[in-house]
Amino acid sequence: MQHRAVTELLRIAPVADDLARRFQEAGFSLALVGGSVRDALLGRLGNDLDFTTDARPQDVLKIVRPWADAVWEVGIAFGTVGAQKDARVGDADRRFQIEVTTYRSEAYDRTSRKPEVSYGDSIDEDLVRRDFTVNAMAVALPEKEFIDPHGGLEDLASRVLRTPGTPEESFSDDPLRMMRAARFAAQLDFEVAPEVVAAMKEMAGRIEIVSAERVRDELNKLILSPYPRKGLSLLVETGLADRVLPELPALRLERDEHHRHKDVYDHTLIVLEQAMALEDDGPDLTLRLAALLHDIGKPRTRRFEKDGRVSFHHHEVVGAKMTKKRMTALKYSNELVKDVSRLVELHLRFHGYGTGEWTDSAVRRYVRDAGPLLDRLHKLTRSDCTTRNKRKAAALSRAYDGLEERIAKLQEQEELDSIRPDLDGNQIMEILGVGPGPVIGRAYKHMLELRLENGPMEHDSAVAALKEWWAEQEG
Repeated sequence: MQHRAVTELLRIAPVADDLARRFQEAGFSLALVGGSVRDALLGRLGNDLDFTTDARPQDVLKIVRPWADAVWEVGIAFGTVGAQKDARVGDADRRFQIEVTTYRSEAYDRTSRKPEVSYGDSIDEDLVRRDFTVNAMAVALPEKEFIDPHGGLEDLASRVLRTPGTPEESFSDDPLRMMRAARFAAQLDFEVAPEVVAAMKEMAGRIEIVSAERVRDELNKLILSPYPRKGLSLLVETGLADRVLPELPALRLERDEHHRHKDVYDHTLIVLEQAMALEDDGPDLTLRLAALLHDIGKPRTRRFEKDGRVSFHHHEVVGAKMTKKRMTALKYSNELVKDVSRLVELHLRFHGYGTGEWTDSAVRRYVRDAGPLLDRLHKLTRSDCTTRNKRKAAALSRAYDGLEERIAKLQEQEELDSIRPDLDGNQIMEILGVGPGPVIGRAYKHMLELRLENGPMEHDSAVAALKEWWAEQEG
């Protein structure tokens, strides 16, 4: 592990050592710290570099400004100066995103949502206030001295998350660290130490003082990680999910006596993993959120029927409304809320048509309703099949293959992606001799329905159909 770290550090040495010498010449020290050291030890250090220093932010600015290609002061109130540096490393040009943070001691007011910065004077003081031991290591530069006062290297080798001090103290300083434990477990496939899990259970209520935006950002990182099931399960187990995403633990429905329905919670996590397997260009937050939330309407719509079956009628409609409400509370963008809610609403549409042959009209409506989300809807619908009955799963897969083939065929013939009536608004006004108003909207809607039902029409046929509709309205 240390050999990997040396290799990684040599790779960034031209930038790191150059910056360190500038700090040295100004009478300050500089160390690579936290996630950068952890990732170097894991052999996965990227272009984002985190440094810590005894220099105060204004001194950091004086040192960094003449050296960096760009500098930003967004985090300066919290002791952080950001910079960008373009450098040639080996045979490649690389762009480094750099953050230099002044040593900190106490970082958070324990009764407030907002960090309260207090600068420290030593690197040991800085490292003890960090979230986990694997993030509490540093490498002093340019001499490359490894600093690990809390056994982070050993925990990294054991793949375990512990806190430098007691977990209670750490989570009191910043309750968001409880979610970070779940996120790092999901990102790194690490185990969380039993005493840390116990503190998360005991202190879960403290997460409520953290702003929705910070919770959302942490949740996104967890969901976009390689092992989200691991992190989500920890949030549910510790009671944190009850406070930040209560719809998820609510899926753990008690089983009915005949076991006539699947465990919705476990099904949801399988759907999420199956959706991940279908991603084309890296993690897709919209798809993953839709997979995670697609069945959250089930607890509210569950009914035990007289014949012993369990039904969840209209759970997709109820779920779409619940999705919108939860994502809005977590301060997601309007566009993302709209897209994820729409996917939840449409996730059963395929099954609504049964296993028979789809009409052209049904295919057109499916494509029109999905719009730009069609590719994600394909993936979500396929992922939603978690049956262990191989024959049933193969039949569903074949049926969906057939639908995708029908869509492709019709798209070639009709430009399904942009279905519009065969007459536009201006043509409708001219033919009917009517100015703008509600009647033109109704006429447009009627022509769109005809287009969806029958496919493209010749101009004369479209005009005749419009006049026929108009005669009915006047009659």
